[in-house]
Amino acid sequence: MMSATTALPNGIYLRESLTELRKSFRLPQFALPTIITPAAFFGLFSVALNHAPPDQIAYSMATFGVFAATGPALFGFGAGVAVERETGLIELKRVSPLPASAYIVAKTSASLTMAALALALIYAIAIVAGVRLTPVQWVSLAAVHLLATLPFALIGFILGMRFGSKGAIAFANILYLGLAVVGGLWMPVSVLPGWMQMLAWVTPSFHLAQVALATIGVPMRESLVLHLAILSAISALCLWRGAALWRRNPA
Repeated sequence: MMSATTALPNGIYLRESLTELRKSFRLPQFALPTIITPAAFFGLFSVALNHAPPDQIAYSMATFGVFAATGPALFGFGAGVAVERETGLIELKRVSPLPASAYIVAKTSASLTMAALALALIYAIAIVAGVRLTPVQWVSLAAVHLLATLPFALIGFILGMRFGSKGAIAFANILYLGLAVVGGLWMPVSVLPGWMQMLAWVTPSFHLAQVALATIGVPMRESLVLHLAILSAISALCLWRGAALWRRNPA
């Protein structure tokens, strides 16, 4: 029979995740824009104003889905961690029995939930606009979009551990919009200036968009292996930097 000590961590992870999620919904100034903004942009520019055929709307749905995953991760980790570090909440958690991983899992769970809500709105708009995919394509696309939160969460964590709340929010806003433009989430990378097309290759948004497009049958620029390798390298670098900042006492 499992002892209480062994069972405790599972309960901690669940309670910490639910607490983080409730806290996110109690901050509508962060929650609502990250959920509604991607769907509003997608509905306005890709459907209402563009009057595009379903295949073009599907293209935009794939790229805007990555955009939808960006906001909750960048702001949930960036702004959230920075505020909690400034108020001493992180230090309180560090001296408590709470495992450090529970804090990260809770933040990640909240980001995934917010991203899922934003994606549900985008998918609903796309379906109403006539987009039709196979069940395998829908599942694959949703999986890519949800996994897209992870590299952005790592970037947000670095912002939150490195800057104060105002600085983290400012940088998160810059990255939120900058990665969308340079990564080709609002428009194809091919229409951007040459130097921006080169810069796109070092952004996770570009590679995630390419992988998302591949799930709906759009040919990728270069191979899937290359995109995944670069994404892995970016994520590993961000993980190393975030871990280094966490080990350094933020107080």
